[in-house]
Amino acid sequence: MELRDLIANAGDEHDLWARTINPQFVRVLRTIGFDRAWVRSEGAHLIDANGDRYLDMLGGFGMYNVGRNNPRIRAALVEALELETPGMLAMGVTALPGLLADELIRRAGARIDRCLFTSSGTEAVEAALKLGRAATKRARVISTEHGFHGLTLGSLSANGNPEFTRRFQPLLPGFSHIPFGDLDALERELRSEDVAIFIVEPIQGKGVNLPPPGYLEGAQEICRRYGTLFCVDEVQTGFGRTGTMFAFEHWGLEPDLVPVAKSLSGGYVPVGALLMSRAVHEAVFDSMTNAMSHGSTFAPNELAMAAGLATLRELDEEQLVARSAGLGARLLELTQPLVEEFDVVRDVRGLGLMWAIEFEGDGRMYRMLERAQRGLFAQLVVVPLFSEHRILTQVAGHDMAVVKILPPLMLGDDDLDFFVDALRETVRKARRMPTSLTKFALNAAGIGR
Repeated sequence: MELRDLIANAGDEHDLWARTINPQFVRVLRTIGFDRAWVRSEGAHLIDANGDRYLDMLGGFGMYNVGRNNPRIRAALVEALELETPGMLAMGVTALPGLLADELIRRAGARIDRCLFTSSGTEAVEAALKLGRAATKRARVISTEHGFHGLTLGSLSANGNPEFTRRFQPLLPGFSHIPFGDLDALERELRSEDVAIFIVEPIQGKGVNLPPPGYLEGAQEICRRYGTLFCVDEVQTGFGRTGTMFAFEHWGLEPDLVPVAKSLSGGYVPVGALLMSRAVHEAVFDSMTNAMSHGSTFAPNELAMAAGLATLRELDEEQLVARSAGLGARLLELTQPLVEEFDVVRDVRGLGLMWAIEFEGDGRMYRMLERAQRGLFAQLVVVPLFSEHRILTQVAGHDMAVVKILPPLMLGDDDLDFFVDALRETVRKARRMPTSLTKFALNAAGIGR
């Protein structure tokens, strides 16, 4: 049976997922009304079984920087398959991994000289933790509160979000979390000169929290002073998301370690990488005996490498990094007035096309929702944006009154205007909180049933 026939005869995909993969996730989708039958996607849009088009402002959590089903990435994958390259040799090398590594290193700044491929962002973080500790011969790792670095055991130990970590204690020893933006706290930890790595997102993805002025530059200087490796996690912020190829360019940083992933393959093939300095690499891979100190079976596979090369070319030729910067500036210009326009809007912030709106209110209904579950008002924005305006967004994190977007960088100007108009209308309606929406929100919080 052909793949097309398998899909056509699969039945209800939500029932299939609930039976075989994750029934609780399907329950979430059905509760908030996100259980559409998706059949196709293109660029910044998703199409459901009814032929309705939805504007994708979530972008697969930042995977689709060059747009969904990008035809040039697809063509590169078809070409790679038709070339019948040797593939994974184990005891041998091929050209494609070296070509992609060379392109990544060239874009990552003077301090980066080596690339180690992985299959995901959390694997790239795991590699940074493992190699960084070996290179420095130190055991401790410092990360920030509310930072997100992945969900495997090592990266989870660096994760600063209790909603992800509390159920899986004890995590790995030697990990400590400090407030994001607090240089004094960082220096107190590093002063003992036993910290291998300070890992930080340049912009925290969970709430789109931007660093205070001087923070990242100061953190890099403190790391250099005490011999700690400075690791900037670019898994979500890389490849044009913030209006530069890597977010660390905004602050003129030169990190020792840079985990990347998500949009590197255009969303087609799992791929990640750890970019690192020559000093770190050669401290670990220091002899022929240690030539295979770290790796991942499928990491430098030919399809991922071909997709990565095509994605970088697409970013360059379509000038998507500059487009992200321009659209992001316009998005802030159009949405920052919402802070003054609506008493429930606390803040609008972002850099490039990594953007968020934060809510806060003191009205009776708002307080009732917050007592039920912190951040619940944000669902009164996300759900109508989807159901009434066909715009896909997300609440930025657990117990957060923040709506976040990570749209494809090839977003149209008219799409941006449509989103802003729909957002304004949705916030205006949500302030009045009709009874039906209030009951829905309480249902979504798991009460009122």
